[in-house]
Amino acid sequence: MGGRSVAVALQDRPEQIRRVVAAAAPMPTATPKRTIAFLLVPNFSMIAFATAIEPLRIANRIAGHEIYRWRLVSPDGKPVRASNGVEVAVSSGVEAERKALSGEGRPSMVFICSGVFVESFGDKATLSYLRETHQRGVSVGGLCTGAWILAKAGLLAGRRCAIHWENLPGFSEAFPRADVYADLFEIDQNIYTCAGGTASLDMMLALIGEDLGDDVVNRVCEQALTDRVRGAQDRQRLPLRARLGVQHVKVLRIIEIMEANLGEPLSLVEVARLVGLSRRQVERLFDKEMGRSPARYYLEIRLDRARHLLVQSQLPIVEIAVACGFVSASHFSKCYRELYSRSPQQERALRAAAVTA
Repeated sequence: MGGRSVAVALQDRPEQIRRVVAAAAPMPTATPKRTIAFLLVPNFSMIAFATAIEPLRIANRIAGHEIYRWRLVSPDGKPVRASNGVEVAVSSGVEAERKALSGEGRPSMVFICSGVFVESFGDKATLSYLRETHQRGVSVGGLCTGAWILAKAGLLAGRRCAIHWENLPGFSEAFPRADVYADLFEIDQNIYTCAGGTASLDMMLALIGEDLGDDVVNRVCEQALTDRVRGAQDRQRLPLRARLGVQHVKVLRIIEIMEANLGEPLSLVEVARLVGLSRRQVERLFDKEMGRSPARYYLEIRLDRARHLLVQSQLPIVEIAVACGFVSASHFSKCYRELYSRSPQQERALRAAAVTA
């Protein structure tokens, strides 16, 4: 510091002094602004849960008192194991929470946090609790694949919602009345959903901004070492350019067209026309940039969508074949086996075994 004392140095930085004092100040007892119940189900996503709860803790620290209070809940009141194997203790179960809806312990928000294998979750008491919670005017939300459970409880018909991109195909088929988007998060009146991962952080920052303003949001970001606040409509996945390592603009546009037309595949001539090239030019480009023919690549992304539908839905195999642009179940099964070295039926059997393991 060149001989200057820390106190003298800080006198030149009033904003830094204010932040240091605010961070170190004890939290006086105060009525919290929001009481949030996080309902964890087996195989929930730890990253989605942690990035939802941590910004609330940081906001409390910055505010100097308890703006947000939370408690952890499970369907049966017992500890819950996350998808990463970590077991988390909870303070209550669904039955106790149902009774709390009529008393002083009534939460202002309930977030259900799930993860992999969400399509197999069907605890009737939990679904009934979510319906009752919503009917009583309590805000409800879903983290990661939580929208699946909210939809199963009948709460997302005609509502905008978000879910992890990997679960989007199966969700759309299972709940056609839900207005689902591949966004980071969606807030539709008193229903909050996010796609999981670090999107939980973005949704909670939006909540904190609504309650406490942009200054607190910016300071939470500084504490969390995140350099920007993402909006609800920001993309979930990496851009195609980064995801595939492809730079050629025409190839990227062709892939976008293919991904937008999986159920009713376009002919290569039609695709070529849409990008202003000949069929031969498209074939040469794909051979150079992708290492395979455009027809082969188109087939692979259709089969990838089919794989997601197989493990995330109960649709008959023939319906999955049609949804992914195949003329028959037998042709679909043949192509599937050639790519994945197992039949669609075996894929489903493997998934069922993983769920019950």
